[in-house]
Amino acid sequence: MYTVIKTIKISASHYLDLKYKSKCCNLHGHNYIIKVFCRSESLNEDGMVCDCSKIKNAVVEAFDHRELNKLIPQPTMEKIAKYVFDLSGDKCFKVEVTETENNKAVYEK
Repeated sequence: MYTVIKTIKISASHYLDLKYKSKCCNLHGHNYIIKVFCRSESLNEDGMVCDCSKIKNAVVEAFDHRELNKLIPQPTMEKIAKYVFDLSGDKCFKVEVTETENNKAVYEK
């Protein structure tokens, strides 16, 4: 089994509509670190599991320097991880989204 991990860094803003008082309800930004994990038992004709540049381009185009609320309702890091997973193709089995040094969400197939 082959596994590749693509790390993508983006900057984006968002706010959360929470039922309790929080600083996160204000528009603010993060420098996200996104890791996309892809796996295959065989390699494609180019000798790869997948083209990591296509994944990077899709994620950067969707998220970098954007207000995420315009793309995802209530853009929590959990929902961002699922959105990236859906963008990443059929070889993707896991996405990690690091929002801050202390906060990370993972979505797995």
